Amino acid sequence: MTDTVPSNPGGPGDLEQAAAVFTGVRRRLFGIAYRMLGSAAEAEDLVQDVWLRWQAYDRATVASPAGFLSTVTTRLAINAATSARARHETYVGPWLPEPVDTGADPYLGAERGEALEFAVLLLLERLTPTERAAYVLREAFDYPYRQIADIVRLNEAAVRQLVSRARKRVLAERRTPVTEAEQRRLLAAFVVAARSGDLTALEELFAADVTSYSDGGGTVRASRIPVAGASRVARYIRAFAGRFWAGVEVAWANTNGQTSALLSRDGRVFAALTVNASEQGIDQVLWMMNPAKLTAVATAPDRGA
Repeated sequence: MTDTVPSNPGGPGDLEQAAAVFTGVRRRLFGIAYRMLGSAAEAEDLVQDVWLRWQAYDRATVASPAGFLSTVTTRLAINAATSARARHETYVGPWLPEPVDTGADPYLGAERGEALEFAVLLLLERLTPTERAAYVLREAFDYPYRQIADIVRLNEAAVRQLVSRARKRVLAERRTPVTEAEQRRLLAAFVVAARSGDLTALEELFAADVTSYSDGGGTVRASRIPVAGASRVARYIRAFAGRFWAGVEVAWANTNGQTSALLSRDGRVFAALTVNASEQGIDQVLWMMNPAKLTAVATAPDRGA
């Protein structure tokens, strides 16, 4: 498959069939794009671009529509990830992945959960776009190495090396996560301790090297540098507890395959809060406060923690 898009408009019936084929794989295409970009909005735009290309393509020449569409999606995502990396370098404050509501769309993480949780998405940011693509296709969607090689235009041996290197890096830099139930328990306990500003309770929940990241995107007030270390993070959270939590209501949602707390004031969600944890305690506290990144979860219902 080439990246050129020759024009071959068909009749109404042909376009209807093209739409049916696209709809059948659309959620997988979004899953690939989202894991590559960490942005639901950008993933949606990319998938829409794929649809326009599919409409205009000479579809009679395509032996495997699903394979073709996955290839176009991945190649566009590699290009998009390259430019996104440059934008993230000039982003105001820490950049965090945009949360997606996997409670509303469980298919997003249904095939395999790899490269969907926040901790892994953050680690994938450190890989090259091609390494990330190979890892996502193999680990999240179980694509054969031969097919991945065709998609990323490398030989199979090189792809195996890419996936192996990416897998080792993720495993080396990520501690073994706790169970879903324990993550929910720790998040709920953290919310209680943070709301009350209980310094001792906070420190007891944290791993020694815990880091707090706040993504305000430069549009809302949020810490523009990560805060690290159990005692420092605890003091930092206690310092703003009184004003931050005033009038806040907490609802629970499943984002990226794990429990998050949606914080709202006057009926408007202004933050999505989650934690990543290992047996050593909470390793990361993630505060998503950028309004542009909350649209996918702003109306998520309370599903219980």
